[in-house]
Amino acid sequence: MGYENEFAGYSPVRRIVQDKRIKELLSEYDIVQAPPSDKNALDVACTTITPDSLPRNQGWVPDWVISIDGSQLAAKAENGFPGAEVNYLSVAAVLVNLKRMKELDAKRPVDPLLFRETQSTGGIDSVLPGRNVTIRGERDPRSSLRHGLLREMDKHSAFEKGETLLNTYHELLLYKPAGKVQRCPYGEDCGLGARGEYERGVGAYNCPCHLKLPLYSTDALRVHERFNPVGENGEIFGEIRQVLEQLWLVHVLRSMEESFLYAFPRLAIVVDGPLAVFGQPAWLSGVIKDELQRINGKLREATGDDLLIVGVEKSGFFVDHFAKMCDAADRGQSDLRIPPQTAILLTDDYIRKHIVYSEGTHPYGEATYFGRKLFYRTRAGARIVATLPFLESEHENLDTANVEQFPRLADALNLFDSLASSRYPNALFPISLAHGEAAIPLHLGGRVLERLARELMQKKGQ
Repeated sequence: MGYENEFAGYSPVRRIVQDKRIKELLSEYDIVQAPPSDKNALDVACTTITPDSLPRNQGWVPDWVISIDGSQLAAKAENGFPGAEVNYLSVAAVLVNLKRMKELDAKRPVDPLLFRETQSTGGIDSVLPGRNVTIRGERDPRSSLRHGLLREMDKHSAFEKGETLLNTYHELLLYKPAGKVQRCPYGEDCGLGARGEYERGVGAYNCPCHLKLPLYSTDALRVHERFNPVGENGEIFGEIRQVLEQLWLVHVLRSMEESFLYAFPRLAIVVDGPLAVFGQPAWLSGVIKDELQRINGKLREATGDDLLIVGVEKSGFFVDHFAKMCDAADRGQSDLRIPPQTAILLTDDYIRKHIVYSEGTHPYGEATYFGRKLFYRTRAGARIVATLPFLESEHENLDTANVEQFPRLADALNLFDSLASSRYPNALFPISLAHGEAAIPLHLGGRVLERLARELMQKKGQ
């Protein structure tokens, strides 16, 4: 990183190109050559579903759709310390009344006010301390982040008289598997020194050492472990955002299961991104899977139906790969045919050979995903990369890709056909609505939020 108005020269490039050691290192690296995505390879490693091979109610759409998306933005906080920042997070859950929307659409022109009434938004808006910012009474920014996360999760609830998001998290925490020993968040400052272990509890409580330092149940997420007191923390706030998104999914279902269980067959939940949890909190993936299976078992016993939950990806390796497949097929540059209303159900073998190279023994995403992937080309030609949840143990066998391993597949494909966005390519309009409610503009939004932090934090210091 240069000084202001200082530009890089060519000397470093010249040294790198001419360095013998660099050349030797590069000669040891291999570029993995993916096998061609020809029709034979696809037939062996995947299952291709065409319109006439899957019984479908072509006119089916849910009455309601809940879409979930989130964003985060770091903003400067001028408190006298260099680099001080706070991080704003927003997770939006948009409820769309599709049944009412269809009724209005049949009576065009539509009154914009009536159309707007078909949508309502809830979710989380929060701010957490970053580097050089503390909560009063906390010893440092890392401890403040730990405390702030617990406090914010306890403030939000999908229903006024229902459990909080923190309550939902505590229910999942009960089933966190025993694994690698987690160290006390205070490290060597713990009364037990470097050997101090984190003792899991509920809410806010004290370390069992003689110092009795405050611990929080959210410490089990371990997002604080990579907190950088002097550098960027975008990665850990990204982990926090994805935790809140996936927890909100479970929270909504738990909040509805007692009073609205019989509405679930006519409800679809669409989450931005894959059904997965990455990074330090990845253990949540397994317990979310178990909780979804518990709720689904209750629903199936009552109605005979399964939950319809879909994760939709907008970018990444899978999106890039499917785009190349479709482009090659459209141009006649491969033996593939991917006409509209074609689904491709992926196996682990195909993913390893064509998308994410690996010769390991564990299936792709075993520790992070609670669902499995598929590609779909909609009736209008949009490309959708989706994840459907593991609602039974048989769904987790990625060696095969049978229709029965993708719960409510026919309804999911109808959903994609019906909700494909006319405004954004390869997108579903409920996700676009949620994104619009959650996304924080980088420039104007950043300036406004920085000013808000500066003004309010100054007032507290007066």
